[in-house]
Amino acid sequence: MTTSITEIETHGVERIPDEDRTARPLDLFRLAFGGANTFATCVLGAFPILFGLSFWQGLAATLLGLVAGALLLAPMALFGPANGTNNAVSSSAHLGVHGRVVGSFLSLLTAIAFFSISVWSSGDALVGGAHRLVDVPESDLTYGLAYALFAGLVLVVCVYGFRFMLLVNKIAVLAASSLFVLGAFAFAGDFDPGYAGTFASTGDPLFWPSFIGAALIVLSNPVSFGAFLGDWSRYIPAGAPRRRVMGAAFLAQIATLLPFLFGLATASIIASKAAKYVDPAAPNYVGGLLAISPGWYFLPLCLIALIGGLSTGTTALYGTGLDFSSVFTRFSRVQATFFIGVLSIAFIFVGRFALNLAQSISTFATLIITCTAPWMIVMALGYVTRRGWYDAEALQVFNRRQRGGRYWFTHGWNWRGMSTWSVSAVVALLFTNLPGQFVGPLGGLAKGADISLPVGLVLATVLYLTLLALFPEPRAVYGPDGPRFVRASDSPVPPITGGGGETATEPAVAH
Repeated sequence: MTTSITEIETHGVERIPDEDRTARPLDLFRLAFGGANTFATCVLGAFPILFGLSFWQGLAATLLGLVAGALLLAPMALFGPANGTNNAVSSSAHLGVHGRVVGSFLSLLTAIAFFSISVWSSGDALVGGAHRLVDVPESDLTYGLAYALFAGLVLVVCVYGFRFMLLVNKIAVLAASSLFVLGAFAFAGDFDPGYAGTFASTGDPLFWPSFIGAALIVLSNPVSFGAFLGDWSRYIPAGAPRRRVMGAAFLAQIATLLPFLFGLATASIIASKAAKYVDPAAPNYVGGLLAISPGWYFLPLCLIALIGGLSTGTTALYGTGLDFSSVFTRFSRVQATFFIGVLSIAFIFVGRFALNLAQSISTFATLIITCTAPWMIVMALGYVTRRGWYDAEALQVFNRRQRGGRYWFTHGWNWRGMSTWSVSAVVALLFTNLPGQFVGPLGGLAKGADISLPVGLVLATVLYLTLLALFPEPRAVYGPDGPRFVRASDSPVPPITGGGGETATEPAVAH
């Protein structure tokens, strides 16, 4: 049975019934690309120039960060089709029934923050463009109305759910892409690929820290999707080819080279023609973009802001409401979405007008990487060692307020995965180096370069595989074909009890 886009989605994080799983990998591409093909991504794309890189150096940093992030993200798309639920619930298999709250926490923070960035950047662009077009005053009132417009529209789309969100993103992908291409014509006369940046050579002691920092900011965009990519891929049938599902997630991020290039190119123009807007002390990319735009492009720029705000906001807020309903089961998906939406809107207004709490994008991007990348490593390695096999019923123990099952481990916690995530995230944080914002105690060991990401990734990989080898997990978590690359123990698995009484622990879905 086909669900109408005007019918409010009632599914929470319980396994999506097979008859409702009619999405295709192409739909995953549209949602993931639509959520990132936005004005907020353009702002991230401007950072290589803000860091002093030339256009070509900035392009190299962008490509490095984008490809690395897309490769890291792609496996996260596999959990949705395998288990019919979101990635936070799927993480129960590797962090334990209770340990899955780590994924929920990461999803919540990432979604609210990207929702806020989207609303702020798109609202500023809309008000600025309207001011140039029809002399709308740039006041707190007009900015507040713009933010409220975006936030309200996003909340409505998210309440209706997946089908409505898919329709919005189908339109957004085509519309925003066309408007970005139109921007190439708008700025072609002013663009100079020979923009030299501020470094005389790569031998400058600040060059490599700036290059790595720019690549990490770009990488943060695909990594930010890791915790909630399963929100959308769960509607893909379990039998869908894995390479197509991973390919859709990978290519969706590679396609965001379009908005990244728009941000990079226009930032280089701003640096040449309106340098005050790229002052590292107080950068204002949106203001600079409006300052260099030809008059006829103001309207398309406003449309990019509107479409982008809807697209990014819906993909972020939908996952937040969905996961909140799984942690606090008294809330339905609709109630949780509305509740989190109202809190997010309040956060936007308080942060923008009252307390000025908005953190810099570069700091936030680094924190996303630091906290989320080790979690993604645990998930990806866990998927490989389990051969992609999961017990869909045991994954739902937390949501049903039950106990036991294959993923109960030690009182609902799998200390192997939890230790790997927490230790790797903390150590990576110690190596963080963001001059003027946050420098960890070990941040100066790499001559000013931020090596928090490689440290976190390598440590998580080595630590998790070592713990699996030294302290084997129960054989029951691996399914009929047994483990891959690691050993298993003969530890017993407690039956699932509580909720609706004692139940069997045989898998509902196995790959």
